[in-house]
Amino acid sequence: MILGGEPSERYNCSRASCDAVATAALAWRNPKIHAESRRKIWLACADHADYLTEFLRARSFPVETMTLDEFLESPLHENGSPE
Repeated sequence: MILGGEPSERYNCSRASCDAVATAALAWRNPKIHAESRRKIWLACADHADYLTEFLRARSFPVETMTLDEFLESPLHENGSPE
């Protein structure tokens, strides 16, 4: 589901082939190609949040994890780049 809607909407996990409800948001960037202020957003269900976080950290990408509710109320919700 595309971000930017009402918090009552269902947001799905970004993990391939997963359609579970997202409970977390991962804000990350690739420092080789993204400006310091740029953040990409992946959403994660409870089963995939750790997997996706470790996937990004293994590539030395800065990543911040927050609950979906925290993300929806943050400036990143308006300014991030959902993927």
